[in-house]
Amino acid sequence: ELMAGLQSRLQALWEERELVLLEARECAKWSKELEAMVRDLCKPNEFERYMMFVGDLEKVVSLLLCLSSRLARVQNAMSRINGNTDAEEKQSLNERHKLLSRQREDAKDLKENLDRRERVVSGILAKYLTEQQLQDYQHFVQVKTSLLIEQKNLEEQIKFFEEQLENLKQSIP
Repeated sequence: ELMAGLQSRLQALWEERELVLLEARECAKWSKELEAMVRDLCKPNEFERYMMFVGDLEKVVSLLLCLSSRLARVQNAMSRINGNTDAEEKQSLNERHKLLSRQREDAKDLKENLDRRERVVSGILAKYLTEQQLQDYQHFVQVKTSLLIEQKNLEEQIKFFEEQLENLKQSIP
């Protein structure tokens, strides 16, 4: 019964992931349309700034999500430390926690820099785009970021439930 429940939850997550991937493909089409419009309207150096920002947006958001996820796993492992945990494992977890925390802080700095660059790109685009086109661009940036977060969240949930299901299967004789 528990396995059936886990399998059902996994199926729902896989279906949700397919919907998010469909949305991501739509967002990619939207991105191409925006790219073509910006290329046509802006100066080459302004277009380059736009392209660098859009490319870095995905990288920085993905990096932050990945580091946050890793950090959460290390914190969960640290919360399970007890008197039976050997000193070497405790030290390893503490070192990983410190390293991931520093890396996440660095990634947050990258995100702040990216936010400043987004404001510069918006300022450039404001010179060329209509108010509606500018709002569409800003909405695109929000949607792209949201989709990345949603995809990562779904992948994490799927991985968790697959591990739970596998552990359950192995525990049954």
